Amino acid sequence: MQARLALAWPTTWEEYALLDSGDGSRLERFGPYTVARPEPHALWRRALPEREWQKAHARFERFSDLPEGQGQWLKERPIEEPWTMRYGDLRFHARLTPFKHTGLFPEQAVNWEWCADLIRRRGTPRVLNLFGYTGLATLSAAAAGAQVTHVDASRPAMTWARENQRLSNLDDKPIRWLIEDAMKFVRREVRRGSQYDGVILDPPAFGRGPKGEIWRFSEATPEILAEVAKILTPRPLFVLINAYAVSDSATVLYNMLAEITGPFGGELEAGELALKEQSGGRLLSTSIFARWRSRD
Repeated sequence: MQARLALAWPTTWEEYALLDSGDGSRLERFGPYTVARPEPHALWRRALPEREWQKAHARFERFSDLPEGQGQWLKERPIEEPWTMRYGDLRFHARLTPFKHTGLFPEQAVNWEWCADLIRRRGTPRVLNLFGYTGLATLSAAAAGAQVTHVDASRPAMTWARENQRLSNLDDKPIRWLIEDAMKFVRREVRRGSQYDGVILDPPAFGRGPKGEIWRFSEATPEILAEVAKILTPRPLFVLINAYAVSDSATVLYNMLAEITGPFGGELEAGELALKEQSGGRLLSTSIFARWRSRD
């Protein structure tokens, strides 16, 4: 098995841009709107002058009276929500959420393209997307030709994902949308004898299932990967895992993925996803990933 560490960032976005970063914040353009939000890893100085940051339509602030991780968007200029964005042929809604997110993680375009390229080579593979959020990885895979099972524990996220399916004109694609606890679902698939050619996982650092099930990344991720190994076809296509806001490294993800994909040979890489500034050209690391692919 070939192995390497990688640093990857998207280069084909037209409607998204990381305009600047620094002093614990990032300045971004999502379609017609510019937003400023906290970024604890941006420990350097900003490249753009303050007047450019003050042009943002909205900025996110955390307040001590709100639960951990939550805050409030302060709108400086009118924003019509939701608004529609596009990436290639995909169309999707963006919104300002209480957790500083907008419904998409632009750096993930790197993984969407990676999966889609492999899918197109295999015809109509079966793909499982666990912790699927607003569905952009699912829609990209389906558009490339996959039969996709999309699993997420959040009903609002699932509703948002279905909105994105309609916007992208992909209603005719074979997608199963399931509001489920990911661990319980995979274990049921093992008992059923279900198999998948490709699996995408984007587990949270901490989360709760629809019935209050607790998810802690370091405890649950090795367990769910062991179950994923049991539902791979004899000739799998890919396995991809991505993680945000965890204390583990990309090497940890690499080692966990190597355990379940070793028997298949193929190629395994791990590293960081990043965004590249328009202002100073610096790379802002956003998440860690590991991904395995077959050689055929």
